[in-house]
Amino acid sequence: MKKLVIIRHGESEWNQKNLFTGWVDVELSDKGRAEAKRAGQLLKEAGLDFDICYTSYLKRAINTQQIALKEMQREWLPVVKSWRLNERHYGALSGLNKKETAEKYGDEQVHIWRRSFDIRPPKMEEDNEYSARKNPAYRNLSVEDIPMCESLKDTIARTVPYFEVEIKPQIMEGKRVFIAAHGNSLRSLIKYFENISDEEIINVEIPTGTPLVYEFDDDFKVTNKYYLK
Repeated sequence: MKKLVIIRHGESEWNQKNLFTGWVDVELSDKGRAEAKRAGQLLKEAGLDFDICYTSYLKRAINTQQIALKEMQREWLPVVKSWRLNERHYGALSGLNKKETAEKYGDEQVHIWRRSFDIRPPKMEEDNEYSARKNPAYRNLSVEDIPMCESLKDTIARTVPYFEVEIKPQIMEGKRVFIAAHGNSLRSLIKYFENISDEEIINVEIPTGTPLVYEFDDDFKVTNKYYLK
């Protein structure tokens, strides 16, 4: 049996303010830090341990993982960061209040932008203050690799191949892996693990700061999954 633990970052300051976040690099809220700490306690109580960790380039995921590892006394574990595990890029919606955006464009349109499988939100302009193309974290990427908006389908196209090439082989070798990422990058992986349809995956909810344990057989078929609570 092979195990993998994934966790969506704890509540961020922008989650708290009901803002579209995406690739904008915001801090955890006090609640988010408490969620991460509790996650580490749950992992320790469950007797889980890891050999290698993966996370995104965004500090809300990085810090969630580090707080959890501290609770486990595992700060020394190797951590691999990849932008391919970043949240979906919300384009021009980034930084906008979700309620106010719904009032401006209508609930139906905002729901389509947020929850459709393959429809992208409006594209972010090059001069937007939140453009990742200005962020030194992505200085080694070509401009074409840095999105200015993404659908869930786009997110899957970068997240799943990365998992297949970089992470899955570690699991198949028997390594114990811990991934801290985001609602949509994790939704992408869950779709892949469970063979969920395009229509159904958009309704899958992932709670913040709650470890989700997957167990796989030797063919990488899911045999069990459960949240630690």
